[in-house]
Amino acid sequence: MHFFNRHGRARAMLIPFACSMTLAASAHAHITAQPNEGAAGTYFETSLKVPHGCDGSPTVALRVAIPDGVTSVKAQMKPGWSVDIDTQPIDPPLKGEHGTTIRERVAAVEWRGGPLPDTLYDAFGLVMKLPPAAGKTLYFPVVQTCENGRRAWTDIPADGQSWHAVHSPAPFVRLQTAK
Repeated sequence: MHFFNRHGRARAMLIPFACSMTLAASAHAHITAQPNEGAAGTYFETSLKVPHGCDGSPTVALRVAIPDGVTSVKAQMKPGWSVDIDTQPIDPPLKGEHGTTIRERVAAVEWRGGPLPDTLYDAFGLVMKLPPAAGKTLYFPVVQTCENGRRAWTDIPADGQSWHAVHSPAPFVRLQTAK
């Protein structure tokens, strides 16, 4: 009898653990930038983490808008996916490194392919030069297209509002003071 009681208690202890893990997983169901803090004015690498599809449907495209002030953006090449880069002119041009002049910037990056099943996750990488604006938060609105449907992760919280308070929050990167 002692054997069954000991294991019964262990099973009873697993129930709250399993429930907390389920809640934790649902709390992270948004597309996020990870890492989401970078030193202002430096080169920075992050990934957009896609934790699910659209109501069970696989993801077939991901389009991210690049905020103003971000330059030198490069997208990660992913096997089975194509990458499209949309640019726009910068007026007036910016001074780049090593005496170069930056006349255009990446306005959006779009990956197409897959499909990425709803039951799996993946990360879509970006390297960029962050603007020199410590203390600012940059938002990267994302549109996720699935075989059946799409989801816009484009909500930006109002000043003083929490990121978690908006329905479909855009991924963000906080600019820290360079060390």
